[in-house]
Amino acid sequence: MGRALDWLRALRPHQWTKNAVVFAPLLAAHQARLGPYLAAAGLFAALSACASGTYLLNDLVDLPHDRAHPRKRNRPLAAGRLPLRPAGGLGAALVLLGTAAAFVLSTAAGLCVLAYVLVTLGYSLSLKRRLFVDVAALALLFTIRAVAGAAVGAVALSSWFLAFTFFVFLALAILKRQSELSRLRAAGCSVLPGRAYTVDDRVVLAALAAACGVASAVVLALYIQSPEVRVLYGRPEILWLAGLLLVGWLGRMTLLADRGDLGDDPVLFATLDGTTWLTALAAGIVAVCAAVL
Repeated sequence: MGRALDWLRALRPHQWTKNAVVFAPLLAAHQARLGPYLAAAGLFAALSACASGTYLLNDLVDLPHDRAHPRKRNRPLAAGRLPLRPAGGLGAALVLLGTAAAFVLSTAAGLCVLAYVLVTLGYSLSLKRRLFVDVAALALLFTIRAVAGAAVGAVALSSWFLAFTFFVFLALAILKRQSELSRLRAAGCSVLPGRAYTVDDRVVLAALAAACGVASAVVLALYIQSPEVRVLYGRPEILWLAGLLLVGWLGRMTLLADRGDLGDDPVLFATLDGTTWLTALAAGIVAVCAAVL
């Protein structure tokens, strides 16, 4: 039973929630048909298989650094509770299975998932050790998920949506590093193992996260003023309330990151955070009101 739980932990199913981004383009386009959502659900499963596979491969690549990390050293592979070669085989098999499944859904979706896998592997092998390139790669992965969702759901993606998605997730990726550094500082460490940051970079990272948050709010403001918004919303001025909610939420996340309260993953934190859920509910109500009033 213990070995089975270790395998489950190594697959990190809790991280699959990130793949829910594939549904965002359908919701943003006000897609009402069931078919595209079923296709997106299949894409969600394919991406989840690829994600678990790449997590296994990443843990194999990152073993020395994980064993030097105060928390990651407890991961099943880093702690030596799972055999390395079978883990690598399972990781490769999941990646191939997930990519093949995406191509079955559509060629465009398959190409997006292939790009996701390549960027993820590039991140594991090199990009995560490069200043700022690492967080840009993480934001790009979320953007690729959104593009894949639009492809499999056959909806058009606007430049507004792409810019907004990238800046929001770039802010969260930066907060991930900031939170990690804050926790290391509290533990008396000065360097993040396997990364190019030191605890003194926290202030700069906070400023960069704030800048990205402001950029996402500016993109939303420009979208509200654009002619395209009238296609989907009868009263787009109501969407200004969503902008206020966004700024308040990102501000709170930045403060929590500086305190080290976001853990190692702000996106995962957000999926379990009651305040985030209330903010998302309020933003959804705002969007519905803007569309129907």
